[in-house]
Amino acid sequence: MKSKSAYLFLFLIFLSCKNSLETSPYAISKKNPKLVVGVVVDQMRFEYLNRFKNKYSSQGFLKLINQGYSCNNHHFNYIPTITGPGHASIFSGTTPSVHGIIGNDWYDKVNEKTVYCTTDNKYHPVGANAKYGKVAPTNLKVTTVADQNRISTQMRGKTIGVSIKDRGAVFPSGHTANGAYWFEGLNEGKWITSSYYMDKLPKWVKEFNTSSNMSKYLKTWNTLYDINSYHESGPDNSNYEKGFIGKTTPVFPYKLKELMASNEGYDIIKTSPFGNTMITDFAFSAIEAESLGDDEFTDFLTISYSSTDYVGHDFGLSSVELQDTYLRLDLEIERLLNYLDKNIGIGNYTLFLTADHGAAEVPAYLSDINVPGSNIGKDNFSILFDEVYVKYGVPDLIKNISNNQIFLNQDRILSLQLSLEDVQKFVVNKIIKYPFVSNAYTATTMQSTHFKNGLPMLLQNGYNQKLSGDVLFSLQPGVIVYGPKGTTHGSGYSYDTHVPLLFYGNGIKNGVSYESTNVTDIAPTISALLGISFPSGANGTVIERVIY
Repeated sequence: MKSKSAYLFLFLIFLSCKNSLETSPYAISKKNPKLVVGVVVDQMRFEYLNRFKNKYSSQGFLKLINQGYSCNNHHFNYIPTITGPGHASIFSGTTPSVHGIIGNDWYDKVNEKTVYCTTDNKYHPVGANAKYGKVAPTNLKVTTVADQNRISTQMRGKTIGVSIKDRGAVFPSGHTANGAYWFEGLNEGKWITSSYYMDKLPKWVKEFNTSSNMSKYLKTWNTLYDINSYHESGPDNSNYEKGFIGKTTPVFPYKLKELMASNEGYDIIKTSPFGNTMITDFAFSAIEAESLGDDEFTDFLTISYSSTDYVGHDFGLSSVELQDTYLRLDLEIERLLNYLDKNIGIGNYTLFLTADHGAAEVPAYLSDINVPGSNIGKDNFSILFDEVYVKYGVPDLIKNISNNQIFLNQDRILSLQLSLEDVQKFVVNKIIKYPFVSNAYTATTMQSTHFKNGLPMLLQNGYNQKLSGDVLFSLQPGVIVYGPKGTTHGSGYSYDTHVPLLFYGNGIKNGVSYESTNVTDIAPTISALLGISFPSGANGTVIERVIY
């Protein structure tokens, strides 16, 4: 009897362990996806999923929501909320404080010059005489989930990055990518890459650049549906929109071919929904030519739909142009899913979709409806130079003010035997009195204090000791550094931090959650799904409820 009882006990333990392994999100998947597709929609606020849903197809965004998993309380957990840091954070699972991409551009306090986030002068553009093509992921100090997949598969799993913007292709695909491609507009109208990845364009990219003929994306842009049905947006002719040069009013239709000469040539495609169509077309060519998802080793494809950002900047959040861009993007998502179902196979791929940041409403619009908001210029801080001069009698103690950071001349302060911390505190005490500033902190405070919530925490997560300035500050809600028309982003307020997060496909449960998630949770979640090591700097949390 004792023997039988012992066997029964061991059997029950076995069943319990087996069941635990099968249900644990950390268990190695029985069948990893052949392809992971990471989609970033540039400047997409969460609200767009609901605001435009009555006009969405059932097979685009709504398919991801209804058949996948939607994290509806998903936020960025740092400042600044802009493109370079956004893409780096999504795929690395950490914040600028760790990965080092503290802006699209930032002031290099060692070499005393402004640097662009992907610039590396050791490399050159491949495929065109690009104005800005000395590009590499060098400034990204950590690995991405795509890197870890490559390492885990002994470099057998491929990675391809695709975006109109170089930073939207380079940072997601990581250091080990087989290729990262972006669009060079102006007079070129070509997809290009960097010598970091290869010495010459692959045949399929050359063929895309020629046979595709970029002029086919220079269409007449009219609304997808009857313009009178766009009740989710403001009037077509609005004083809040910049529009295109050469057109007296920002109203439909837009004849892109006629307008391109006045709007930086082929760059005009970027500020239209057809830029996203081009991205989808290019992604399909990449999948086919690179045989992505064609063997037992998981591949990665990163896609950044950038046109939404260009349209949002120029036309604002309440414009018919923005709504139409999202309605057309919805059809691109449908087209992407249909292609993956047919060519990779249903159940053979995992896709996630998020955004690199949100956006603020146009301040002029907010003001007109009695909501706090204003736009300021860089000259609003010019008085600070005079205030510091009056205090210390020295004209050059401030080197640079950019990205809501103030860089002091530390060598000069040392030579004058001044206390760096005292000068920092003086600057903070001055700018906090400016009506458009909400918070200000010294770098010394960032290094000596651990903030657990609020704007100070967000600033700290965006603060990199080697790269950031001596004083960090945030603006009041609704205040942006921008012109009188159009809008931008970058703050730690919900309109900039609250973005979609949708998971779909292999290993993904069906459901919705309003529990809080952060941008840094995405890469660990995909890593757990694949059973691979987390990116080297990852400090996010696996979203357990999303995966089997």
